[in-house]
Amino acid sequence: MRFPLILVSPARPENVGAAARAMKTMGFDELRIVNSQAHLEAGARRVAHGAGEILEQATHWPSLAAALADIDFSIATTARSRAKFRYYATPQQVESQLAEKQQWIGSAALVFGREDTGLTNEELDQVDLLTGIPMAADYPSLNLGQAVMVYCYQLSALRQVAAVPAVTADGQQLKALRQRLSQLVERLEVSDDRKLVDWLDQRLGTLQQRDTAMLHRLLHDIEKNLIDKKTG
Repeated sequence: MRFPLILVSPARPENVGAAARAMKTMGFDELRIVNSQAHLEAGARRVAHGAGEILEQATHWPSLAAALADIDFSIATTARSRAKFRYYATPQQVESQLAEKQQWIGSAALVFGREDTGLTNEELDQVDLLTGIPMAADYPSLNLGQAVMVYCYQLSALRQVAAVPAVTADGQQLKALRQRLSQLVERLEVSDDRKLVDWLDQRLGTLQQRDTAMLHRLLHDIEKNLIDKKTG
């Protein structure tokens, strides 16, 4: 399973270098940078300390949407207070989700926000699952390099285990389900219920492959029933 890490508008080259060093230490090698050239500055290479090839091979993207266009499943880090009604997974829960999903998806990405403001609500809406690092103290947050290391360490075992493809694996199944459910919500005229919509968006990201298949069947039956009632 391909697993790029995405840094959105990082401001400090040293933070990007620390992220690259954490990635290499834990077996990750694909870095995507959104709307920033910080990885090209000398400070990034100095702190990377042996992970310079990750910075050299990093790709630049104009927006988060563009960076996620070829990704099957995405996770974004955020502070819990920003999560509103959404499901909020710990790093350990993210590992469990990905351990199952690597059997039926081809790519996943972990997204980190800006050092000062994190990710916008619009950017959070683009991912499948939200996560954050529980902290014992009331300190605002870890810095970018530290956060990357925590997740790379937690998820490193997934890089060392070969996935066994499921017979009915389909990396597009989750995206199709999300689109289908969104259309149904519009059809039922409940799209203004943000609490419901946010809950649905985030819970979809926690489904296992067999659950998505069953939900596709349920939605098919609901859609058929709506059509029959309309034409009956």
